[in-house]
Amino acid sequence: MKKPLVTKAKTGEDCPESGVWKVVGSPSTTAPISRGNRMPPYNGQAVTWELIQYA
Repeated sequence: MKKPLVTKAKTGEDCPESGVWKVVGSPSTTAPISRGNRMPPYNGQAVTWELIQYA
């Protein structure tokens, strides 16, 4: 069962769902991240990512 869009995960956590993830806040970016991979930092900082599109 897929996690809902708007699911959030923090830098260092395992990605709960494959898809396109967006950094919450500004500046922001998007990145494709596969389930099971570690959520990356952005601009050298720990951030919260939000799932915006399924893979």
